[in-house]
Amino acid sequence: MSTQSQSAGEEVVKVEFENGVAWVTLNRPDKRNAMNPTLNARMHRVLDDLEANDDCKVLVLTGAGESFSAGMDLKEYFRETEAKGHIAVRRAQRDSYGWWRRLRWFEKPTIAMVNGWCFGGAFSPLFACDLAIAADEAQFGVSEINWGIIPGGNVTKVLADLMSQRDAMYYIMTGETFDGRKAAEMKIVNFSVPSDQLRSRVRALADNLMQKNPATLKAAKDAFRRVVEMPFDAAEDYLVVRQESLNYLDKTEGRKRGIKQFIDDKTYRPGLGAYERD
Repeated sequence: MSTQSQSAGEEVVKVEFENGVAWVTLNRPDKRNAMNPTLNARMHRVLDDLEANDDCKVLVLTGAGESFSAGMDLKEYFRETEAKGHIAVRRAQRDSYGWWRRLRWFEKPTIAMVNGWCFGGAFSPLFACDLAIAADEAQFGVSEINWGIIPGGNVTKVLADLMSQRDAMYYIMTGETFDGRKAAEMKIVNFSVPSDQLRSRVRALADNLMQKNPATLKAAKDAFRRVVEMPFDAAEDYLVVRQESLNYLDKTEGRKRGIKQFIDDKTYRPGLGAYERD
């Protein structure tokens, strides 16, 4: 495993490469990886670098120590930024909301590895990742009600999209916590596993994704995110055009190769695995 070099002050995010996977670690363990303005600004550069880096085929987002992220840093993101005035607040919001949006539309597959505490604002990068696996022992919560605010930064929207209305209202209004098993039951994450199996299960999922055609993966995940908010007929038209554009953009002609290997060569079965790309 190789570690991307970082200058002083940029160690709030650590990037390590391992056989096609970029492990991106929010690295403020003494603050439970709470997101401050420095971390948010750094994540923009990290995502820029990894989109262009061939060593990154799958991005895994996690946290150092015993937390994924405790959400926004109350002192640095809220109190200190608000003391600088309205424009400083808007800049801080653009940085945080901006990298979550970038992650949501990232060019490569993304997995959230929720290793511990995941609170408040941390639901936004969790939601932005394509897939998510949690430790059974991880603790989730939206505790904003306990200190006098609502779940902002689109966290309320995230909960509305991920949870049933009853579950979302319950946790928003009570501030109670729940563990990784419950998160999996409510489909906030794809599944949960004991913490000592977490990294190996994420690694296996990343290996599975790397067997697929990367151009198709990008088109498929973007198509899903778009059609969720479309009426049926518009989605139908969009998906036809999206597939046609993929046929043009995929210079490896994956669709032709896959069909040939199945129909003519009889070397694989699409329901049991991916076609051979190399």
